[in-house]
Amino acid sequence: MIRNIFSGSTRRRVLLSAVFAVAVAGSAAAALIMAEGGLSGARPPAFRGGLDAFQPASPARAAPEIAFTDASGHPLSLADFRGKTVLLNFWATWCGPCVQEMPSLDRLQARLGSDRFTVVAISVDREGLGVVRPFLAKTGVQSLATYVDPKGASMRAFGVRGLPTTFIIDRDGREAGHIEGQAAWDTPQAEALIRYYLRPSEPPMDHAELTR
Repeated sequence: MIRNIFSGSTRRRVLLSAVFAVAVAGSAAAALIMAEGGLSGARPPAFRGGLDAFQPASPARAAPEIAFTDASGHPLSLADFRGKTVLLNFWATWCGPCVQEMPSLDRLQARLGSDRFTVVAISVDREGLGVVRPFLAKTGVQSLATYVDPKGASMRAFGVRGLPTTFIIDRDGREAGHIEGQAAWDTPQAEALIRYYLRPSEPPMDHAELTR
């Protein structure tokens, strides 16, 4: 038997090596699970802007019903984006941090925009399209669609305290969290946050599973 072959110190080294190997394997498995969508109930990845960190809503709550228009003056609401994860950003051309943030939002849309995700950046400039169109053209924004709400009603519905403020709206139209202030949306940390909310929904457990 092993205890007759190895000395006590050797047996301890073998045991410690085995424990370490199991721990490494467990850590690797956990990392793989997180990379492929995260553990059930896990918090979203940390993400911080210039003023504040992203604040998850716990639990997610129904987003307010808001109205805004596109570049053609066509009326829209968040219901028009149901089924997509939406990064909802409130901004204005007179807001310095908004101006600095806009290129990163444009790059985020270019990289991740799809039938599953979109950036909805709503300008609350009172002059509406008259100032927003030339501003976006001047700054070279190419991937973001143009949305305006000159009356600012949508911003007030969300209780926005300052610009820019950004919300994540999940595919079911619920507010999943928000961040106040300027943020770099073209970073790996921002992409990790977005991809967390793009995870496939877990199928509901049946009665047999619930009663085990």
